[in-house]
Amino acid sequence: MQKEAKILWTTDNKDSAENMVLLYAHNAKLNGWMDEVTVLVWGASQKLIAQDKDIQEKVKLMIKDGVKVVACLKCADNMEITEGLNSCNIDVFYTGEFLSDWIKSGETIITV
Repeated sequence: MQKEAKILWTTDNKDSAENMVLLYAHNAKLNGWMDEVTVLVWGASQKLIAQDKDIQEKVKLMIKDGVKVVACLKCADNMEITEGLNSCNIDVFYTGEFLSDWIKSGETIITV
């Protein structure tokens, strides 16, 4: 049985971010629905985090509560927002191999 929620977050839609990604990821960890929760932030979602203070605070709280949040360094560098993501305590690194490992694992990946 899968015990880790793997969430690939790519949309910059704030409603989807707040009412799916952030809501589910945080509650899955807080309520013990999943042992581990990892959110991979890629592309437009990174810019949303970098530009929106409310989203930043929600991401920081999730991380504080044990949700692992990682982001693509290449995307962040392309958009010149790496420092902003690092300031939210997001682990920023080249994530191509990371995502590939998720895919090869055969486990479910939630994509938003």
